[in-house]
Amino acid sequence: MLLWTTQGLGMNLVAANTSQIQGALGATLNETSWLIAAYMAPNVSLTILLTKIRTQIGLRRFAEISLGVFVAASLLHLVTYDLGSAVAVRFLAGCAASPISSLAFLYMLDAFPPARKMSWGLSLALTLSSAMPTVARLISPPLLEIEQWHGLYVLEVGLALMALATAWLLPLTPVPRAKVLHWLDFVSYPLVAAGFGLLAVVLALGRLYWWFEAPWIGACLAAAVLCIALAIAVELTRETPLMDFRWLGSPEILRLTGTLLVFRIVLSEQTSGAFGLFQTLGLLNEQSAGLYAVILAASVAGGLLCGALLKPERVAPLHAVALGCIALGAFMDSQATSLTRPDNMLLSQALIAFGGALFLPPATLDGLTRTMRRGPTYITSFLTVFLFTQSLGGLLGSALFGTFVTLREKFHSSQIVEQIVLTNPQVAERVRQLSGAYGHVLTDGRLLNAEGLALLAQTATREANVLAYNDAFLLVAALAVLALIALLLHAGFGQWRARARSPA
Repeated sequence: MLLWTTQGLGMNLVAANTSQIQGALGATLNETSWLIAAYMAPNVSLTILLTKIRTQIGLRRFAEISLGVFVAASLLHLVTYDLGSAVAVRFLAGCAASPISSLAFLYMLDAFPPARKMSWGLSLALTLSSAMPTVARLISPPLLEIEQWHGLYVLEVGLALMALATAWLLPLTPVPRAKVLHWLDFVSYPLVAAGFGLLAVVLALGRLYWWFEAPWIGACLAAAVLCIALAIAVELTRETPLMDFRWLGSPEILRLTGTLLVFRIVLSEQTSGAFGLFQTLGLLNEQSAGLYAVILAASVAGGLLCGALLKPERVAPLHAVALGCIALGAFMDSQATSLTRPDNMLLSQALIAFGGALFLPPATLDGLTRTMRRGPTYITSFLTVFLFTQSLGGLLGSALFGTFVTLREKFHSSQIVEQIVLTNPQVAERVRQLSGAYGHVLTDGRLLNAEGLALLAQTATREANVLAYNDAFLLVAALAVLALIALLLHAGFGQWRARARSPA
């Protein structure tokens, strides 16, 4: 739990407070978002290579080196005062955090007997991982009051030092070391890292700079495709590849990848949707603390229930319940108005958090089971799927959700503005009411009218944003329902095929 908290807060404290820390760094919102892109660029792929390095150098040495580098990266945040150095430090932090998540996962599995590693161990590890964004939002306000940007990372330094001391005193159960690194790994991995990293940058920043307006977005996408294609070409010629792309392209793995991607996209309703709606309405993290506490409690409850129930034969039923909860919660959120506040979304967001906690452990168990049937050498190939769908998938979900909201906001704005004409008595009366707030300081009638129109335009924009978020929530609910129908049809077809093959 300490390792998950250390890694998770380091990853999410910036993402949860982008608008609050931009002033401390003297940057715009778009420029501050480069901190997220810089962190994710190395983080989305480094675990693939680190898995082999861990096997070759041994767990204890790997843990000590990894945590030492993480402490150093955390300390650098405390001497960062401008955007340029902050971006460089966040890139290093993304590199340093990648092995910490692996160590946290291994420590959680190590705590349970073999019979419960893939139920309780897996469920609790993934529950802690998914709960960290909510914890970051919950504890950020008092940390920001201490010292803005640096206040966030004083906590991380303390956690990193505690994690280093704890890992030194409580080493993991050693596993046999083996020489598994090959010189071609250092040819194919940099290509994969460059491809995934460029995709992460594009997905993190594309909707902010807009997809078709910034030429560098197209250049990054083209370079990403080229790098990944070259990596595939190198790996297909190897006898013992770092990533077995033939297996990754098999129908069962493509189906698993699609399942995990759909999960990340529909879960963006919570990570990007509800939080984005409240930011649009002018609410900060401290005003949503009650909602975050409910989301955290629902996530923990879902993780505990999943740990108690998780078995390979229960993967489909757990997924069905999870998708049903997410669909219902998203549909409830689609009824939001400009008067909606966090207290109005407690039940719906709890359902989504509960469904999210129920979904990922069974899907991961299914993927690990398929992987171990092939042998331990396929672990790095499975990690490619997992990292692509969770890290890049999370960025993809946020990018798609944000882009859809932007497009729908423009549509609703045009519809609303068309009806705002001063010849309409209701519009004229509303402008007069809004301008009344300036009546004591402005005596010019035309200036008063202009102020009233400006305030009415702000109101129209706010209402258009709320309608756009409602459309996005409804779309997520529809996607969850379609995924549920597909799951039920697939399960029904599987049962029919099993009956047809069984002897009469």
